[in-house]
Amino acid sequence: MARLSEHGIRLSSMSPSFLNSNSTSHTWPFSAVAELIDNASDPGVTAKQIWIDVTGESTHLCLTFTDNGSGMTPNKLHKMLSFGFTEKGSGKASQQAIGVYGNGFKSGSMRLGRDALIFTKNGGCQTVGMLSQTYLENIKAQAVIVPISLVVTEDSEASLAAILQNSIISSQEQMHAHFDSIPSKKGTKILIWNIRRAKDGNPEIDFETDENDFRLPEIQIEELKKGLRSSGSLRAEQNIPDMHYSLRAYLTILYLKPRTQIILRGKKILAKLVSKRLMNIEYDVYKPHFSVSFCYEYLMLCVSMRV
Repeated sequence: MARLSEHGIRLSSMSPSFLNSNSTSHTWPFSAVAELIDNASDPGVTAKQIWIDVTGESTHLCLTFTDNGSGMTPNKLHKMLSFGFTEKGSGKASQQAIGVYGNGFKSGSMRLGRDALIFTKNGGCQTVGMLSQTYLENIKAQAVIVPISLVVTEDSEASLAAILQNSIISSQEQMHAHFDSIPSKKGTKILIWNIRRAKDGNPEIDFETDENDFRLPEIQIEELKKGLRSSGSLRAEQNIPDMHYSLRAYLTILYLKPRTQIILRGKKILAKLVSKRLMNIEYDVYKPHFSVSFCYEYLMLCVSMRV
């Protein structure tokens, strides 16, 4: 049975300070996005499609990740929001999980923003959970508290109240609207708000320059160019590859064989098979050479060992 806090809400197995320090494993925001895509495409979830967008919710700018995978039970959702739990790695060799340590959602979501809501339905029930640094700071929590509420039951009133009072949704009507926006009977929707900002106070991701893309701001692109040129990775006359500053370009080469169709801001990502787009491809064939006497001696040795 899950441990409960003094507020009657489930406890996770980590310190609140861990959420921020753990997110620093991603120095680049696009790798954090890839973590969330990995979760949706892994065996056990097997989403056929994932929609990525940015919207406004209660005056907040929100990143949204919606998939039509298998969804989660309340217990699985709690494990996802805790640390060190995973049920991956037991699939067939051809369908191995991408992550096996149960940390991808925490590091990815908390790198992109300070707070996240997860709406999930698995055909049998609808569950909402919250992972929020702002909430933990407000209540001065000593351990991570994970409010998780089953929409159709009354035994999680404390969690439901915490979500409605401390998140960007304030009514059950809003909650049901988010469940309804999941385009199938099963699936998950993630809302991330209090998006990380740059030193100038603007969001670290540029959502305005291209309505079909997420991009790094121009000032970050210039800093990246300087860094690559000073390290010798980029010559003065070369342009920086667009995958460094364009999420759309990065997602086209994210997977060798994509399992999931990605739709970014309403437009499908067209995957590129990098191995087929190389300008020059070289093949090397190795042909071992054995003498007849060596092969005979080796064969006799094998026969004697079996005897």
